[in-house]
Amino acid sequence: MASRLPELIDAVTVRAAAAPALEGVVVADGPQVTNSSAREWLVVGFDGDPDGSFEAGQTAGGWATLGTDREEQLQLTVAVIVMRGDTDVRAARARAYEIAAPLEQLLAADPSLGMRSAEVAIAASALVQEQTTNGVQVRLLLQLAGRAFT
Repeated sequence: MASRLPELIDAVTVRAAAAPALEGVVVADGPQVTNSSAREWLVVGFDGDPDGSFEAGQTAGGWATLGTDREEQLQLTVAVIVMRGDTDVRAARARAYEIAAPLEQLLAADPSLGMRSAEVAIAASALVQEQTTNGVQVRLLLQLAGRAFT
């Protein structure tokens, strides 16, 4: 099965990692096995929940023409994770949205992310806030949605 989802994951990861506004934020391709002490992450293709389903994205497709062209509807999960050593949920939440802003700007400037016959945007978000024994953790889950032609 041909899908543009892997190409979308790569494009988002590469562009986010190169964004000057995200300097100091760990940009990761999917879930990571690490003992990093980093407190700010932008994870492409993972919702940041180690007890979750680890679903990176979804696709649905159909024929665009009578020939071989195919339209694919794409959805990709991106998680912004902010951890603090204190209980200041307001500061953690504000920082999560600050980290998401450059990604939104990248998509607004180039909805194709350099991919042929594709366009994506942030279609939805969800905010998860929890207090842990190590301080507050905020996850801002972004659903990128769009379409591509193969």
